[in-house]
Amino acid sequence: MTERVEFTADGVTLVGDLRGPGGPGPHPALVLTGPFTGTRDQVTGRYAARLAEAGYVTLAFDHRNWGESGGQPRCDEDPQGKLRDLRAAVSLLRARPEVDGGRIGAVGICLGAGYALKFAAFDPRVRVFAGIAGAYNNPYAMLAGMSPAGYQGALASFTEVLERQDLGGPVEYIPAVAEEGEAAMPGDEPFAYYGTSRGASPHWRNEVTRASVRELITMDNMTGADFLGSRPGLVVHGVVDRFCSPEGAEEAYKRMEGPKQLVWLDAKLHIDLYDAEPYVTQAVDAVTSFLADHL
Repeated sequence: MTERVEFTADGVTLVGDLRGPGGPGPHPALVLTGPFTGTRDQVTGRYAARLAEAGYVTLAFDHRNWGESGGQPRCDEDPQGKLRDLRAAVSLLRARPEVDGGRIGAVGICLGAGYALKFAAFDPRVRVFAGIAGAYNNPYAMLAGMSPAGYQGALASFTEVLERQDLGGPVEYIPAVAEEGEAAMPGDEPFAYYGTSRGASPHWRNEVTRASVRELITMDNMTGADFLGSRPGLVVHGVVDRFCSPEGAEEAYKRMEGPKQLVWLDAKLHIDLYDAEPYVTQAVDAVTSFLADHL
């Protein structure tokens, strides 16, 4: 059972797909959030469908500025807005008669894992967190990877763009993916998913605001691991991942204090956990096993 739903956050209309196992409820429920630039009919929809088959009510939705949801500018990363979107999504779930409002979990994939972690840490309605192939961004790691001078240079590179936009100028865009040349996610691996039929979606566009890249290097979602407290946390990650480091996944796991589990999958590409088997099934099995114990 899949139902298209609309709800609002900060006055912005968000569009989602609500799935459920059917039968008498109430059921535990999961809110899902996914990769950078992704729409709900791509990676999050795949996991939402599989987890609904496992007995959970799931909500995969387009965040503000992306897909079918409202918001301006289009294809713009808004970290604080995404957290408020998740809050509104949980409010929607708890208002549904088929949902047990006391059993809500947050599941994130790729960049969404960091958002799900930070959201779960600061919203007491969320009882459990699970991250898959997660990007747990924090500026300290970015600084270490770039050097102080490199990090400041990266920040300075956005000055002209942001000032022009602040003064009413046009929003500047770059490709989301490209096999060669400039892109927010350059190289053959992101293109192999988003630039081909694998990730084809009528709601996805191969563009992203240049300012979104600044958000990626300044956001701190790793903080969520420190504030998750006694709530359970699951980290599922590939042993090799060029885009969301295994070291970051391990750090998030180590910083959690409550019941926790770290599951390594023998995946060699980040996008293996988007749609490739047996990795998706292995990730789903790890999530459902963990949720069976903690939700």
